[in-house]
Amino acid sequence: MRIDKFLNAVNLTKRRAVAQDMIGEGVVYINGKAVKPAKNVALGDIITLVYLEKEMQYEVLAIPSIKSTPKSQQHLYVKELL
Repeated sequence: MRIDKFLNAVNLTKRRAVAQDMIGEGVVYINGKAVKPAKNVALGDIITLVYLEKEMQYEVLAIPSIKSTPKSQQHLYVKELL
């Protein structure tokens, strides 16, 4: 699954357009490398989102098969790292 779709599907961003903007600004990384919107996400990848005042890291646990997952099930797809 593409990174922009993944971020939206697991509720890390509110809309896919927001995910694409973040990727375009260079604040989304997979395994330490800046990505483009078409980059595919794989199990075990570490996604880093760099915000103005903090940096969040998530490990990919599963790839959703549906377009949108409930926020309550986010823990099934990503694990927040410290």
